[in-house]
Amino acid sequence: MDEDDKIHAHLVSVWRESKAFFSVGGKEGMLFLTDNQLVFVRRTERMKKWWKAAVTRQVVTLHQNDNVMITHDGYDEEDLRIDLREKEKYIDQTSFNNILEIEAEEKQWGSVLKTKVIQDGKKKEYQYSIVRDWVQYPLKDPTSFLKVNWNPFIEFVKSRQIIKE
Repeated sequence: MDEDDKIHAHLVSVWRESKAFFSVGGKEGMLFLTDNQLVFVRRTERMKKWWKAAVTRQVVTLHQNDNVMITHDGYDEEDLRIDLREKEKYIDQTSFNNILEIEAEEKQWGSVLKTKVIQDGKKKEYQYSIVRDWVQYPLKDPTSFLKVNWNPFIEFVKSRQIIKE
C-alpha cells in the first residue's frame, strides 16, 4: 500500500466465501477499498477494542442508507499499513487490474459482491456479504445478512482499472 493510498470504503463483519471446488465455509473480516486495491483483512489486533461498536454503527448506518461506501473511526490508513506488514498471512490484497469480474447479486437473504480475481498467478472466485447477526456455538457462523447497494463500490473499482488487451 502506497503512502498516499487512501481508504474509500471500510466494511466490518464481512463474510467471504471462496467459490473453489473443495472450499467449505467462509471467513469473517474487514473489506477495504483503497485508491488502488481491494483488501480483505481476516485478523488484526487493532480491531478488538472497537469491533463490536463499529459493527453496531455499521448496521444502523446501512439500514438508513444502503450505500457501502462508508469508513469507520478508530482504524485508518496507518493501521492498515501496520496490518499489511505484521499480519501478511491473514490479508488478501488484489490490485484493481487483477480483478477480472466484479458484480453484485441480490439474494433473498441479502446482497452479495461477487469477484473473479487473479491472486498468486491463479484465478479465484470470492463472494462477500455483510453480516448482521452471528451464532457463536458450536462455531461462529453468520445467521443473517444485510441488503446493501454494492453499485458505488463496483463503479469505483471499474473506474480505476487500467484495461489491457
